[in-house]
Amino acid sequence: MTSNRAVGEWSTVFGDPAAATAILGRLLHRSHVIATRGDSRRLGEKRRSDRLQKATATLESAQA
Repeated sequence: MTSNRAVGEWSTVFGDPAAATAILGRLLHRSHVIATRGDSRRLGEKRRSDRLQKATATLESAQA
């Protein structure tokens, strides 16, 4: 299971701190939590794509 939310934010996701605690208790029992930092791969690819499109548009307008 993956999430882009920290464990501490799950009570706002579920809207009920007691429910979030119960769900997390069951999910995390005997689990290994791997926390990563930084942008997701999809977000990084989107940013690179946007920069490429802007650079191409700038180059095309300079050639016109």
